[in-house]
Amino acid sequence: MKKTVTTLADGRELLYYDSRDDVVRSAVDRRPLDAVSTSSEVRRDPLLGDSVAIASHRQGRTYHPPADECPLCPSRDGRLSEIPDDSYDVAVFENRFPSLAGDSGRCEVVCFTSDHEVSFADLTEEQAGLVLEAWTDRTAELAELPQVKQVFCFENRGAEIGVTLGHPHGQIYAYPFVTPRTELMLRSMEAHRERTGRNLFDDVVARELADGERIVLTGEHWVAFVPYAAHWPYEIHLHPRRRVPDLRELDDAVRTEFAQIYLELLRRFDRIFGPGEPPTPYISAWHQAPFGVPGREEFGLHLELFTIRRTSGKLKFLAGSESGMNVFINDVPPEAAAQRLREVASE
Repeated sequence: MKKTVTTLADGRELLYYDSRDDVVRSAVDRRPLDAVSTSSEVRRDPLLGDSVAIASHRQGRTYHPPADECPLCPSRDGRLSEIPDDSYDVAVFENRFPSLAGDSGRCEVVCFTSDHEVSFADLTEEQAGLVLEAWTDRTAELAELPQVKQVFCFENRGAEIGVTLGHPHGQIYAYPFVTPRTELMLRSMEAHRERTGRNLFDDVVARELADGERIVLTGEHWVAFVPYAAHWPYEIHLHPRRRVPDLRELDDAVRTEFAQIYLELLRRFDRIFGPGEPPTPYISAWHQAPFGVPGREEFGLHLELFTIRRTSGKLKFLAGSESGMNVFINDVPPEAAAQRLREVASE
């Protein structure tokens, strides 16, 4: 992998990740951009103890532009975009409309490919592996920022999820706090250690492997399953068999197999609801250990992939119980979801 660091016209950082070492990235951003002005602020909720990012400047962000005006496509034929070069493998840049900025953290956009018409599932194993390298490199660099406590790499896919740009891309949030979801995992992990003397993540994976009913796909280095208490209609958790706290700790063999396993899972997601159905909307989220917390080495890196579509033409909305009390009600039994995800492998 070759990494090239440059800046955009307004001073934001742009990074190219290339599979070839002889690629030269010297294109200059020729847009007449004003300096980025943000109003990001993190406020603490005294009742719940969690944090909320207030970012009113995001009201003006780009919203469903036509394909020929996509800001994530490379700059070609006189049209200038966020990517000054006329092609790229993987590109990462600071978000122009960040939810978090400065002392409140950082937000980045990850463009998986310059091809506007594909999705992550269409990438080759080499391309998917390069994205993983970019996620890993950004995790390592963002971990060095003094204000950053946790790095979250994720992808939203589909208008139903709220995606406003159709180009295949994801995001990275560098939070100045430990997220509520992770705090819950850390508390559960600590309680499990005190109660049993064992690691919670190891025991969860071992339980699913022993039961087998919710296993979707396994490899030498990875195991994918629908969790016992899945929140979403179709939800997969992907764990490395050797527990590590974050992406930086994955070795070469594990990285190579990740591309194979993950691409297969994404392709199965698009086949869940049968032929002729539109692409399945999903959220793909890496859970990594936060920095500077007790017992972070006990945390288990894993990826969570889920869709809000519960059946053909119907979405799972977060209504009263879910939104008001954070108590999920799942219409699809996890065992049935796992069976369906195994079935679609041969379709």
